[in-house]
Amino acid sequence: MLEAFRQFALDLKASGINLTILYDAFDFERFVSGLMTTCALIVICTFFSILIGGAGAAVLALSRGPAAMLVRAYVALIRNTPLLVQMYFFYFAVGSLMPVGQNAIGLPVPMIGNFTWAVIALSLYAGAFNIETFRSGLGAVHNSYEEAALALGYSRFKAFRYVVVPLGLRFSFASLANNLVDLTKSTTVAYAIGVAELLYVSNQIWSDSLNTFEMMNIMLAIYLLLTGIVVWIIGRVQAAMRLPGFGAN
Repeated sequence: MLEAFRQFALDLKASGINLTILYDAFDFERFVSGLMTTCALIVICTFFSILIGGAGAAVLALSRGPAAMLVRAYVALIRNTPLLVQMYFFYFAVGSLMPVGQNAIGLPVPMIGNFTWAVIALSLYAGAFNIETFRSGLGAVHNSYEEAALALGYSRFKAFRYVVVPLGLRFSFASLANNLVDLTKSTTVAYAIGVAELLYVSNQIWSDSLNTFEMMNIMLAIYLLLTGIVVWIIGRVQAAMRLPGFGAN
């Protein structure tokens, strides 16, 4: 079957469609590696950005002091500067201040690699938008819900944790899906600091094989698929958490 598939790819090449990732083992291997790196970035950064968003929104909802001011400053800074500049800042500016180790033959090796810096930059970038998403969701919960919880003997923190947060999360799903789709697309910026994600390896492949048109279309299809999966997952979670009669769910 594999041989038949390879022959099909060679037939396509004869007709002018040069998809080397389908018949060249080396191109296939690095393409799959780049796709796996992109998927890893999406999953890891989604996890950390949601944690950042939830923690930041909780601080804004429960505090009016210096902590809330720091969160607002962080959101304003991240949302009003380009992601590429942030990526360069972490990798080149902050990275140059980090300690350097040595490998087995004595060559210098940075303690934090480019993949980790990409995760940090992308997580902080998406986390700032998630803070606003969760803050808006919490703000959409009517005060009467919290007042009812307080009347039942809940502390303010427990009313927030057990009543406001579960309801506010349900208001946040639509905007959260948009943020995570944007994060999925933004993983391509990791190319700028040498992370071998999908765009990086695709660029190597089309530079070697002169099949830019084919690889760009493959990339387009894959990112459409990835963003579709993200939206589908959010939709499934939203459906599972649906409360009949509550809000627009």
